[in-house]
Amino acid sequence: MKILIRGGRLIDPASGLDKVGDVAIAAGRILGLGEVKDFEAERVIDATGLVVAPGLVDLAARLREPGHEHEGMLESELNAAAAGGVTSLVCPPDTDPALDEPGLVEMLKFRARKLSLCRLFPLGALTRGLAGEQLTEMAELTEAGCVGFSQAEVPIRNTQFLHRALQYAATFGYTVWLHPLDPWLGGGVAASGAVATRLGLSGVPVTAETVALHTIFELIRATGARVHLCRISSAAGVELVRAAKREGLAVTADVSVNSLHLSDVDIGFFEPALRLSPPLRQGRDRDALRAGLADGTLDALVSDHNPVTADEKNLPFAEATPGATGLELLLSLALRWAEDERLPLSRALAVITAEPVRVLGPALGSLADSAGRLVAGGVADICVFDAKASWSVTPERLVSQGKHTPFAYSITGFELPAQVRYTLVAGHLAYEKS
Repeated sequence: MKILIRGGRLIDPASGLDKVGDVAIAAGRILGLGEVKDFEAERVIDATGLVVAPGLVDLAARLREPGHEHEGMLESELNAAAAGGVTSLVCPPDTDPALDEPGLVEMLKFRARKLSLCRLFPLGALTRGLAGEQLTEMAELTEAGCVGFSQAEVPIRNTQFLHRALQYAATFGYTVWLHPLDPWLGGGVAASGAVATRLGLSGVPVTAETVALHTIFELIRATGARVHLCRISSAAGVELVRAAKREGLAVTADVSVNSLHLSDVDIGFFEPALRLSPPLRQGRDRDALRAGLADGTLDALVSDHNPVTADEKNLPFAEATPGATGLELLLSLALRWAEDERLPLSRALAVITAEPVRVLGPALGSLADSAGRLVAGGVADICVFDAKASWSVTPERLVSQGKHTPFAYSITGFELPAQVRYTLVAGHLAYEKS
């Protein structure tokens, strides 16, 4: 379909574009930006007063498939992505079964393509069954569509085996995505500190993150592997990533919307909606994460979307399943961070568009040059939103089957900016706010 988006504020963080104009779309591509002439559109979208930006790219979203096909999880969560302006997302391999076979990856990508709601980029399991004992066939998984390899949150306890895994990945140029958490130190349910002590909750010390980071960096030095660090959560972790980048190590890192906006005091009195992984840390950690994202030490902001059912969540804090829905909140929480830090809108959009694409790099294939961008000739993945609107999160407003989020909890008291009006994926209208 030929679509003309008329009169919106066009923002492309990658190129610095920021002007009012039109976008002409045909055959899934952007034909023209700015002043568009002699274009006969089948659909005209009036974007006057709205922002027209690249579709969002989320590097961390669980979809609960394979494993929950009977609940229609893939369709519901991709609908949630579209409602949040997310046009591309990366899903970890800790499904049931784990994404350790090419057939599973191909099936998942096929189902996502049929829905035409969001581009799906799976991470392949680094080890078979995520057991940490035998490497997967990385070449075959890459051919099936995997953009990297991960253990999700299942640690490899044998450091020698992790060393060999990174050696193999480095040989073929694959990126390994690791969650820095020492398994022997990270068995608690809340961040170590005064709040956890007062509530009698088992703690996860900052050293659980820093010990893991030191190990990973030493292995990168030994192997030359490229590693993406998932969900940095502490001030000390930010400083270690900063030092690693200064040294020239092939490292990128992200932070979740939860850690960026909340701290351990928000747990209140055992509120299970705040049971998250990584756990919420102290205010000084949150502030360091905000600064690290602003100065580029942390490359991307992620939703860390994990739709948890009521049966898994409505339990005593220590027994509740960690996780929260986040796809529909990613844009608003990025803008809220930028407002708090007095950063321009383009910077808020960069950490959820162009920067995540840079993390993915060549793994995106033909999309590497235009995903996360507004560029003539590029793919028409576009998010149109009202930056002046505001909304409060309530479970009934969420499209995701996961209705639990800290930002719907009364103590956090968040009024969120921006509402998505339209989402286009390859020129297809995936979402339109009624």
